[in-house]
Amino acid sequence: MYRYLFVLVLSVFAGGAVFAQEIDSADTDEPPARKKYVGGHQLTIGVDVFHPVMNNLRTDRWTYEGELSYYLKNEYYLVADGGWGGSDVNYADLKYSTTNYFTRLGFNKSILYRESTKDWDMMFIGLRAAGAGVTRSSASYITTDSVWGNVSGVTGGQSFAAIWAEVTTGMRVELVHGLMAGWNLRGKFLMNGRSFDDLAPLHIAGFGKGDKTANFDFNLYVCYAIRWDRRARLTDESKKK
Repeated sequence: MYRYLFVLVLSVFAGGAVFAQEIDSADTDEPPARKKYVGGHQLTIGVDVFHPVMNNLRTDRWTYEGELSYYLKNEYYLVADGGWGGSDVNYADLKYSTTNYFTRLGFNKSILYRESTKDWDMMFIGLRAAGAGVTRSSASYITTDSVWGNVSGVTGGQSFAAIWAEVTTGMRVELVHGLMAGWNLRGKFLMNGRSFDDLAPLHIAGFGKGDKTANFDFNLYVCYAIRWDRRARLTDESKKK
């Protein structure tokens, strides 16, 4: 937990430094022409370390996920997320379980300009299109009626798809050469919730509560960056004006 707290504190201070830098530049009458480095290749492989901790705190649901990110150009990153998980419902009157895998595809746009070819720290906003294949086991239930008494039954299993869109923001900071850490905040919006209105999953890994059309989530990532062709082309944005 100390490591996670260190990353969160580091990201807060880094964000404050960027904000202070922008204020200082705004105070000058004629801000200097902004330059940025374009080029280089980076592929990052990340693992979410937040949800495994939550898995130990909530025994009725679990999620594991990771991400791949590839730098395109002009501070755009192509991102693919994926993972799996499930949930167990074990109430007195209802019992069933679900499992699912999920995939998210989209991009991140860094709002920070790189200072050099070795600078890969970023604050970003991003969009994702996501889908999950969900399998629900047969469900046993008991209903209570004042006239007929208790009635028990079993509902057959079902497989269905969940589709949603995400808006995300976050940060990545390089701790040592190639080793990065950061976080994501995600807003998730279900597109086809009516497909499982009858018996919604307790939890859809990658999305959240199955009976909600909107969920919010948090990830804490540890990433390793693979880089090659570090040559970069320095461009002066002032020439484009």
